Amino acid sequence: MATVETLYKELTAEWTKRPPNTPKCGQLLEQLKVALVKLSFLPTDGTDAQNSKKQLLLARSVLEIAVEHSVISKDLLAFERYMSQLKCYYYDYAKIIGESDNKYKLLGLNLLYLLSGNRVSDFHTELELLSVDIIQHNQYIKPILALEQYIMEGRYNKIFQAKSSMPAEVYNYFMDLLVETVRDEIGACIEMSYEKISAKEAAKRLNLRVPDEIKAFGEKRQWKLEGNGNYSFTDRSIKPKELLPSEELAEQVLSYARDLEMIV
Repeated sequence: MATVETLYKELTAEWTKRPPNTPKCGQLLEQLKVALVKLSFLPTDGTDAQNSKKQLLLARSVLEIAVEHSVISKDLLAFERYMSQLKCYYYDYAKIIGESDNKYKLLGLNLLYLLSGNRVSDFHTELELLSVDIIQHNQYIKPILALEQYIMEGRYNKIFQAKSSMPAEVYNYFMDLLVETVRDEIGACIEMSYEKISAKEAAKRLNLRVPDEIKAFGEKRQWKLEGNGNYSFTDRSIKPKELLPSEELAEQVLSYARDLEMIV
């Protein structure tokens, strides 16, 4: 336990630096992960948990740093793994170790992560674990719920505006991912709705202000740029016309008419 506490103190010292030494924190987290496993940091019954309160508190703090570190490192697999482990402390051991000051900050971060990946079903599953009061009033949860509402209503301009007003700095990376997801949705709608659109108008709809940005977006979506500065979607927006089976339809109508005449 002494070794774990020493490593934890070293980790917090590095993590509280601005900016933190990310590679060094990563190395310390790897060492702590191994050390905590040896201490059985995830007890399986209430008795063990009660006797290991100090270890539980330390493990929770380490995992909270690990979650934020994975976001800074842009390691989504690590984020999911650490977040899954951390939720055990938030929900299963709350009566033993109390509620963390970082709980809703990181739960809100997880909700934004799910939303940024368009994982709406998982988003609502996580939301169901929270009380109505928290959903409606918590400073970290309420803004994320509003983002989901904007998406459902198609008010994408609100998503772009919300990017600058996130409740915590660590949210910015997932917010960038969400903006890209929304832009792809808008791009898909443009492709199906227009035969042609000017680069300027497309940039306006996508909330892109620099010419190079709309150029990069168009190349990513494989948009065809004409010499006059318009994007052409004639090969995407026009659907083949379906021929109506007129003869078969007429025969059916006549058959129904005969049947009705017989009934009358």
